[in-house]
Amino acid sequence: MPILEALKEEGYSTPTPIQQKAIPPVLAGRDLLGCAQTGTGKTAAFAIPVLQLLSAKKTNPSNTKKIRTLILTPTRELALQIHESFNAYGRKLPLTHQVLFGGVNQHSQVNGLKRGTDVLVATPGRLLDLMNQGFVHLNGLEILILDEADRMLDMGFIHDVKKIIAAVPKQRQTLFFSATMPDEIRKLANGILHDPVHVSVAPVSSTADTIVQHLYYVDKDDKRALLLHLLKSADIQHTLVFTRTKHGANKVVKDLMAKGIKADAIHGNKSQVARQQALTNFKNKSLRVLVATDIAARGIDVDDLKYVINYDLPEVSETYVHRIGRTGRAGNAGTSFSFCEHDDTTALRDIERLISKRIPLVTDHPFHVEFDGLSKRMPRQQGQRPPQQRSDVSRQKPSAPARGKKNPFSGGRKRINQAG
Repeated sequence: MPILEALKEEGYSTPTPIQQKAIPPVLAGRDLLGCAQTGTGKTAAFAIPVLQLLSAKKTNPSNTKKIRTLILTPTRELALQIHESFNAYGRKLPLTHQVLFGGVNQHSQVNGLKRGTDVLVATPGRLLDLMNQGFVHLNGLEILILDEADRMLDMGFIHDVKKIIAAVPKQRQTLFFSATMPDEIRKLANGILHDPVHVSVAPVSSTADTIVQHLYYVDKDDKRALLLHLLKSADIQHTLVFTRTKHGANKVVKDLMAKGIKADAIHGNKSQVARQQALTNFKNKSLRVLVATDIAARGIDVDDLKYVINYDLPEVSETYVHRIGRTGRAGNAGTSFSFCEHDDTTALRDIERLISKRIPLVTDHPFHVEFDGLSKRMPRQQGQRPPQQRSDVSRQKPSAPARGKKNPFSGGRKRINQAG
C-alpha cells in the first residue's frame, strides 16, 4: 500500500492514541469531533485516512480540477506544516496538494488553483478572498476539516469560517478538531456535524509527565537579567521563549542580540517571509532563541525541543499548557521555566488550579523576590513531595525517556505529529 510504504520510509510504525481512535471512523466515512491538543499526532489522524479515502475513490474525469478535501487552519505556519505532512504521507499517491495563506502575493497560488488540486490547506482569510475573486470553487468538496477551531475563534476568523462552510456541499464528510470546546465552538460543531464520532485525548488541563517545570519569582525590571542568567548558567542551547505581546517579543530579541545571543521573533506583525525564515532558522538550530507570541506559536513543532521559557505568564490558564507542550512531546523529555512577577500572582494561582499541581519554585538565584498574596497558591496534594529549590539548573536535567521499542509515530528522527 503506497501510504504504508511512505510511512515506513519515514520510520513510523506505531500510532498515537488520537490516531488509534480517529483513523477507523474516518475511514468508515463518519463525521468526527476530536478534542485534542497540538502534539498528540492529530494531523496524521486525519491526513492518513483522508489520503486513503481519496485514493480509493475514483473521480469523474470531468471533475479532475475540483477540490476534493479542504483543511481550514488558523495560522500560516500550521497550514504549511499540514501541507508538508500531506506531501510526506501521500508522496507515492497520484494526488495533488496546495496551500493558501495571506501575507504573500497570490499569483502563484492562483496559478496552482487553475491547474487543479485534490487537497487544499488554507487559512480562512486568504481562502475567502480568493473565493470572492472567483478563483476557488468548493462545489465538488467531499471532505471538510476544521483544525484548531478554538484558535480560529480566538483570532476572529469564526465569521469567515461560517461563510466558507455555507459554500460547501451539505453532503460531505466533516472532521472537526479543537483543543478546547467553548460554547461558540461547540455550537458550531453541532451545526455542521452529522452523528459524529467523539474522540478525546490529553485534556487541556494536563501537562505531560515528561516535562520538568520550574517557577521563578522575579521583579519585572529583573526579568531580562534572569533570562540572560538562565541562558548563561544552564545548558540551554535551543529554546522557545513566550511573551504576551508583539512589542515584548521584539524587545526580548533586541536585548538578547545585544548580548551576542542569536534570536528572532515570530508574531503577527512580521511578514510571512520573515516568520518562515525565523522558523526555518530555529528548526535547523542556526538560531538559538525563538521568541513568540501565543497566536504565532500555535502549531509550531520542532523536533526534540527541550526547553520552553515563559518570559511572561499567559493571561489564560489553558495557554500555559499549550506553551509548555511545545516540549516534552510524544514521550520525550523537556523542561519549562516560568517567570512570575508580582502582577502575575493571580494568573499563577489559576494555572496551578488548572493543572492540579504546584509548579516547583526555584529560590536560589540572584533575582529571587518574595511576593505577598501567594499564600493562597494551591496547596500540595496529600503525599506530594515539596518542590526542590535549587538554582543549578544544569543539575536538574530531566530523566531520559524510558527505554524500549521506539515509537516513530510519536517521536524519534521525525515525528508523525509534526503539524499537530
